[in-house]
Amino acid sequence: MIAGLAQVWLARHGETEWNRAGRRQGQLDSALTPEGIEQSRCGAELLAGQPIDALFASPQGRAMATARLFAQALGQSVRVLDDLREVDHGEVAGRTDTEIEVAYPELIARRRRDKYRFRFPGGESYADADRRSTAALALIAATGAARPLIVSHEMIGRMLLRTLLDLTPADALALRQEHSTIFRVDVCGDLVQTRPDRAARLHKIV
Repeated sequence: MIAGLAQVWLARHGETEWNRAGRRQGQLDSALTPEGIEQSRCGAELLAGQPIDALFASPQGRAMATARLFAQALGQSVRVLDDLREVDHGEVAGRTDTEIEVAYPELIARRRRDKYRFRFPGGESYADADRRSTAALALIAATGAARPLIVSHEMIGRMLLRTLLDLTPADALALRQEHSTIFRVDVCGDLVQTRPDRAARLHKIV
C-alpha cells in the first residue's frame, strides 16, 4: 500500500460497444452500451454512503462517463489523471484478436510467452503501464486523499493492484475485473470485491 492511503476502491468502466464486439480499445474509445450505463449506475448506488474522500479517473471517454455517474452518487468531483489511461495497444487498437492474427501473425502467441514485458506495436507493455500506475497512486496520495475511488480500466487496474498489494507480475496478470466488479484494497493488504448484483456482500479474494 502507498503511504498515506488507508483504503482504495477500484472500479472499471462499464461495458462498451467495442467490449461487446471483442475489439481491443487500448487508448482508443467507444461508447458505453445501455448495459454499461446500468452497470455504472448500480456500482455508484452501491458505493453511496461509503467513506470515499476523493474520486480519480482516467481521461478516456468510457472511464469519464462511468466516473460521472459515481460522482453524482458520492457528491464528489472527478479529478482526472492521465497516468490512469489504459495500456496503449498501438497499431492493434480497434481490432479483434482474429483481425490481429491476420495482420500480425504470431503476435498473440509472442504476447502469451511474456505478457508483462510484451509491447504492442507502436504501443505499451504492462511493464510500461506498471510505472504509470505507481506514479498515479503516488500523485493520489500526495493530494491527501486517504480513501479514494479510482475509475479506470482492467489492464491498468491490474498494475494498480500490483502496486497496492505488492503482487508479482504473474499474480497481478491473473486477476480479472468484470465491468460490474468493484475492488476494495484495505491498508492491511486485503483485496475485497463486490458487485451490485450481490448486494453489499464483500468477498475477500486475496
